Amino acid sequence: MFSKDVQALQRSAADVGYDASILAAVEKVNGRQKRVLFDKIERHFGDLRGRTIAVWGLAFKPNTDDMREAPSRVLMEALWAAGARVRAYDPAAMAECRRIYGDRADLVLCKTSPQAIEGADALAIVTEWQEFRSPDFDYIKSALRSPLIFDGRNLYDPAHMARAGFSYHAIGRANRELVDKT
Repeated sequence: MFSKDVQALQRSAADVGYDASILAAVEKVNGRQKRVLFDKIERHFGDLRGRTIAVWGLAFKPNTDDMREAPSRVLMEALWAAGARVRAYDPAAMAECRRIYGDRADLVLCKTSPQAIEGADALAIVTEWQEFRSPDFDYIKSALRSPLIFDGRNLYDPAHMARAGFSYHAIGRANRELVDKT
C-alpha cells in the first residue's frame, strides 16, 4: 500500500473518531523502509563526502512523474546531507525533480540512464522502470568507478551479478559477497 493511501485512510479514520493505530504503524514502517537503501550505501562507504551516487528512478512508481512520497527523495536528501553528489535519471520525472530541487551543485539530472552512471562511485536503483531491467552490464561496469550496485527493487539475480563481477546489494537478500564467503 502506498504511503499516500495509508495517510488518506488515517485521515478518514480520524474524521470518524477511530484510532487507526495499525495504520500509524504501517506508516512508520514505510518511512523506515525508505531509508534502507541509504543505510546500505552509508554502511558500505562509511564517509560519503565527495562520493557520487548514480540514481536510477525518481518517481514513486514506474509510468508516472509523481515524486510525492518517493523513496528517491529520501535517498537523495540523505546523500546530500552526508556530503555526496547525485547523478540522476528517470524516464518521466526529470522536470518534476527540477521543479522540486531546482538547480543544485550536488545534483546532475542526466538525459539517459547510461549518462547517469558515468564516473559515479555506485549505482542506486530506486524505481523499477522497464528500461532498467535489462541494462548493458558491461557498460555499467566500465562506467562506474567500481562495479557496485545498490538495488532497491531487486531487479537482478544476485548469482548473475556476482558472476558478472559486481558487488550487488539488494533489499531483503543476503549480500552476495557474504554468501560466497560462507
